[in-house]
Amino acid sequence: MKHFLNGVSAAALACLTIAANARAVGYRSPTDFIVPYKRQALQDIVTWDKDTIFINGERLFLYSGEVHPYRLPVPDLYIDIFQKIKALGYNGVSFYVDWALLEGKPGEYREEGVFDLKPFFDAASEAGIYLIARPGPYINAEVSGGGYPGWIQRVKGILRTRAEDYLNATDNYMANVGKTLAAAQITNGGPIILVQPENEYTNSKEKPFPDGYYMQYVEDQIRNAGVVVPLISNDANNGGHNVPGSGEGAVDIYGHDGYPLGFDCSNPEVWGDQQLVTDWYSVHLQQSPNTPYSIMEFQGGSYDPWGGPGFDKCLQLVNAAFERVFYKNIYTFGVTIFNIYMTFGGTNWGNLGHPGGYTSYDYAAPIAEDRQVNREKYSEQKLQANFFKVSPAYLTASRGARSTTQWTNNPAITVTDATNNSTKFYFVRHTTYNTLDSATYKLTIPTSAFGNTTIPQYNGTSLTLNGRDSKIHVSDYDMGGTTLVYSTAEIFTWHKYDDRTVLVVYGGPGETHELVIGATGLDVLEGDIKSTSTKGYTLLNFQADGTRKVAKVGVDKNFIYVYMLDRNSAYNYWSIDQDPHSNADAIILKAGYLVRTASVDGSTLALTGDLNATTSLEILGGAPSPLSKLTFNGAELDFDTTDEGVVTTTLGFTAPSLSLPDLSKLSWKYIDSLPEIQSAYDDSAWKAADLKETYNSHRALNTPTSLYGSDYGFHTGTLVYRGHFTASGAETSFFIITQGGAAYAASVWLDATFLGSYRGAKGVDFASSNFSIPSTLAGNTTHVLTVLVDNQGLDENWTVGDETTKNPRGIMDFALSGRAKSDVAWKITGNLGGEAYVDKSRGPLNEGGLFAERHGLHLPGALSASAAAWTNSKGPVADGLSRPGVGFFGAEFDLDIPGGWDVPLSFTFTNTTGNAHRVLLYVNGWQYGKYVSNIGPQTKFPVPQGILNHAGTNYLGVAVWALEGGETKLGGLSLGADAVIATGLGKVGNVDGDTYEARKGAY
Repeated sequence: MKHFLNGVSAAALACLTIAANARAVGYRSPTDFIVPYKRQALQDIVTWDKDTIFINGERLFLYSGEVHPYRLPVPDLYIDIFQKIKALGYNGVSFYVDWALLEGKPGEYREEGVFDLKPFFDAASEAGIYLIARPGPYINAEVSGGGYPGWIQRVKGILRTRAEDYLNATDNYMANVGKTLAAAQITNGGPIILVQPENEYTNSKEKPFPDGYYMQYVEDQIRNAGVVVPLISNDANNGGHNVPGSGEGAVDIYGHDGYPLGFDCSNPEVWGDQQLVTDWYSVHLQQSPNTPYSIMEFQGGSYDPWGGPGFDKCLQLVNAAFERVFYKNIYTFGVTIFNIYMTFGGTNWGNLGHPGGYTSYDYAAPIAEDRQVNREKYSEQKLQANFFKVSPAYLTASRGARSTTQWTNNPAITVTDATNNSTKFYFVRHTTYNTLDSATYKLTIPTSAFGNTTIPQYNGTSLTLNGRDSKIHVSDYDMGGTTLVYSTAEIFTWHKYDDRTVLVVYGGPGETHELVIGATGLDVLEGDIKSTSTKGYTLLNFQADGTRKVAKVGVDKNFIYVYMLDRNSAYNYWSIDQDPHSNADAIILKAGYLVRTASVDGSTLALTGDLNATTSLEILGGAPSPLSKLTFNGAELDFDTTDEGVVTTTLGFTAPSLSLPDLSKLSWKYIDSLPEIQSAYDDSAWKAADLKETYNSHRALNTPTSLYGSDYGFHTGTLVYRGHFTASGAETSFFIITQGGAAYAASVWLDATFLGSYRGAKGVDFASSNFSIPSTLAGNTTHVLTVLVDNQGLDENWTVGDETTKNPRGIMDFALSGRAKSDVAWKITGNLGGEAYVDKSRGPLNEGGLFAERHGLHLPGALSASAAAWTNSKGPVADGLSRPGVGFFGAEFDLDIPGGWDVPLSFTFTNTTGNAHRVLLYVNGWQYGKYVSNIGPQTKFPVPQGILNHAGTNYLGVAVWALEGGETKLGGLSLGADAVIATGLGKVGNVDGDTYEARKGAY
């Protein structure tokens, strides 16, 4: 439901919603489009059966996290994200490609610089990550237009349908991106193993639906570009659209999405009674029984809207407890392709976001927007994913029924079992899944050693499920030839080495747990362990009380070292593979903040990782024996080896002395960025807004000529209008309806006189305003109305047929009292060049229509090289603006952060109750923040190294749009370090971008 302000009439509403015939724009299809793909075996590297996919014949649980390369425009940091995901125990990453960034002008596909996908692919290969490619053409993804370039508004046909002009419009993009993806397939030595056509093709007002012809067209585009790996879908829910065998448009592997807690973070403790699903597996068996159960997007966080509660609240909602309860429920369905959306969110820099979200796309993901991994949910995911790496029996296990009576003595506990031969998995949760209560229980399970056994066995102890938690117990679990008869403690990892087997288990804080190993001979090395040993089996019973317990079980060198931990302690343990795609030679160790890589060369063990404090290091298994050399981030370490063969040392941490600039003391320069309201301003180079019909088939005109930005090639950032008229002397008021997307703003001037602003409001995407003209205009005198409209990004197009991406931006209607609408001659501008955008390095969305942007004054070098009329200033905080308008402040500062340190930096605005204002933050030419004082919630804006030069000079640009009368000053603006981390990442270079030079034709 759209919302009007100030009592707009029903007739005005109708003018915004009635579609009319309009001109369409033609597009050229590629000449190399070949015959449609016929389903056949195209390759034999990536295959599948009903349980899993296979890579080169080996079964795989594809445990994947969503990452969007365009939300981190620093290619040197891709390896950082991939290594952090690999350290989680994941082996996959899913990624979208944003068409809007690659074909800003129809027919010109530009995949270069930060938009080049090859560095992303190379980093994935280096880290050992498989990729799921999602090129669209429609992606949703909370990006402007759902990934559609703005010029798609000029397509007359219904988007995401078989409309010929729409299909033709997609051809160039799909042919080019398809070629890029094909070159990076695993069949060509690259990391891509699956490709998803379209996105959430689930809801429609159009018939037929799903349209097999349309989906087949998209699939043919992909196949004709050379993609041969399987095609997988992501239904927005498990609706069974385009399942294998359904005919035209069917995919190879069916998948769907799931966001059980939704996207309202305002009440983060509330889990609704019906939000845990229980029937997805049975539906899967009906829909696609011959493909692996695949969830292509499962909730890993939440987006947050303008005026929302903020990502801190989202982090409370979708937290580690959510992961334990909801993810372990999904495992009961036998999922083996599982993608978490998001795992790293990143930033909606340069206007790439949709109106429903602000600059940050942190998403409350396991890896924070500034790339830190100190969220508990990161560590919880590490425990879960690593378990499945060492539990191959899960992959083909049969799924049991949920029961409150078959396995437990307490109906408050629900257990779902899964069986593979003798191995069993027991997924345990509260029957009332969202309860905060604790429940005690015992399990009665079959074991090969004891028959039906009630556990725990030791001294009548019981198990406890506290609050919002869920567990995975196992029985008859194979550890390289040794049987774990059962374990109520959850398994983090295990590995069998030549001289030992290392097993790491954990329990929730304060819980009692028990495990039985099929071996005798016990030596308690650490802690208080209750134990018995008889008839070839050893029972270990322990309390997860924060003190580590270590037992050595076995005889004659076939020892099993069991590390028993509480969950919080387990977060500090790591299992790092040496081979990117195999855990055959994993290194198990206890460390601190992050371990990235491990490699053995002869008697040398080399580790890389990150530290945020002095940390003890213990290598529990995998170090060469004897070990002659140990390095961390290339530095050789002294170490000791215990009698049990554990390598120990200390990783020292001494933070460097950092000196960050005080932004209030910089030598600021200032320039008026709204000269358009001055009588001497010349707009002769502007585009005349003279189209008598709109290209937009979704919204009819209610004005004599179109005032829609996209009709004239302006799709992003601020739109600026100048309306010329000759006064009659009867003008007393000016009425206007503007539309800019949720939480937008608009301001109006008559000549140099400020008439007023629509300040914006949460969730409101268009509004009316009625302004009084303060004094009578003399007859037969010429005047100019200047209107600024903030384009918050184009709407997404999730429901086929709604055509919401075609919701225009700009002036929807106006009335100048005493004049006919046709008496006002409008001109329009946006970013310089529109679709022929000037700055190719930062893409088609980074700049809007402000004077400073059009002239490139936000680019490095502008202060010294431009001919602009800069004046000295104390900056946007001390000076601000004396009246409504737009001012641009620029300053330079130096950073000197030593190499080897990852220091995430953020710019922070101090909120104020003063006049409403909007701020664009430019860092070295990259728009890295939009701050809205009266709506929020974002005040802190992380900017990554590579955009910021950590060892040199930086240029900061701040555009302030004052929306109200009187003086407007920022409450505060500062630069701060969010963490100081010693890193093994390696060198991060500065991203190349255009620097200032006088722009031809700038006005």
